[in-house]
Amino acid sequence: SQLLDSPSWILRTPFDHRTQQNSQIIVNINKPSTMSSMNFSSSKQTIKPPQRGIFPLDHDSECKPFMEKYISCLKEEHDKHHLCRDLSKEYLQCRMDRKLMASEDLEKLGYSEEAKVESAVEYDKSKEKEGFVAGKH
Repeated sequence: SQLLDSPSWILRTPFDHRTQQNSQIIVNINKPSTMSSMNFSSSKQTIKPPQRGIFPLDHDSECKPFMEKYISCLKEEHDKHHLCRDLSKEYLQCRMDRKLMASEDLEKLGYSEEAKVESAVEYDKSKEKEGFVAGKH
């Protein structure tokens, strides 16, 4: 209570995606502190959500089984990701359900029927076998 009566600053910690909240730290600015190198500007700092494609790690391994199935599918299919499409979809859905990434319509993430790859032809590297080197010719 005495701390709140004297001039102080409220610092916010980074956004926690699981609780959907920021934590607060109250710092008394009248007492000497080891935080003297901190920049206390008069403008209010805002926390921005992560950029698209950047999301928290799965520290509790909540979606690890989905990820492991997807990775093993990629290994079995020699990295032909279109053959493991359903498993990657399940993995992303798990992350969204547990708030490890922002909820997004899976169709917008490339899982629509129109975006589905029916068959893919692998490049045979015939030019490289004949000695072609990219950037030299």
